[in-house]
Amino acid sequence: MNDTLVQLAAVLEQRKTQTADTSYVASLYSKGLDTILKKIGEEATEVVIAAKDGDAQQIIYETADLWFHCMVLLAQQGLHPNDVLSELQRRFGLSGLDEKAQRETNIK
Repeated sequence: MNDTLVQLAAVLEQRKTQTADTSYVASLYSKGLDTILKKIGEEATEVVIAAKDGDAQQIIYETADLWFHCMVLLAQQGLHPNDVLSELQRRFGLSGLDEKAQRETNIK
């Protein structure tokens, strides 16, 4: 599964060199952060609606859209999916409550 994210990340990097009229992703990059964030918000809402409807196939489809647009954000910010996977790996063996408490301590 990691390979899919790595392959997608490579494609998203390539799209940075394309023009907005030749690539959907390039058009998102050219429109900037606010447009990318808006797409993530829209896709997150669509995931919620699909889940409320209980349609497994639609949940998968909408989650793929959400992940895709999150990956666009990562690429736009100079980050890689492996950065997120490393953070998830770091959390293994750590209680969710403990992890949340650590975040709250680091914020203060």
